[in-house]
Amino acid sequence: MNASLIRTALIATTLVFATAGTANAAGCLKGAVVGGVAGHYAGHHAVVGAVGGCMVGRHLAKQHAQEQAQQQAAQRQAAQAQ
Repeated sequence: MNASLIRTALIATTLVFATAGTANAAGCLKGAVVGGVAGHYAGHHAVVGAVGGCMVGRHLAKQHAQEQAQQQAAQRQAAQAQ
C-alpha cells in the first residue's frame, strides 16, 4: 500500500475521531472495528476499511438517534392529545 495513502487515511481517521461527539463515538468505533476487519480480509486494506466503517457507523448512529427523537415526539403529542 502506498505510504501517502496510509498517511492520508490516518489523517482522515484522526480528524473523524477529533470531531466525533460522544453521541457518535460509539457508532464510529463499532464501524471502525467492523470496517477494519472487513478491509483486512478484503486485501489488507484495514485502515481504509476502518475509516469507511467509522463514517458509516456515525451515519447509522445519527439516523438511529433521529428516529428515536421522532418517536418520542410522536408519543408526547399522542399523550397531550388524550
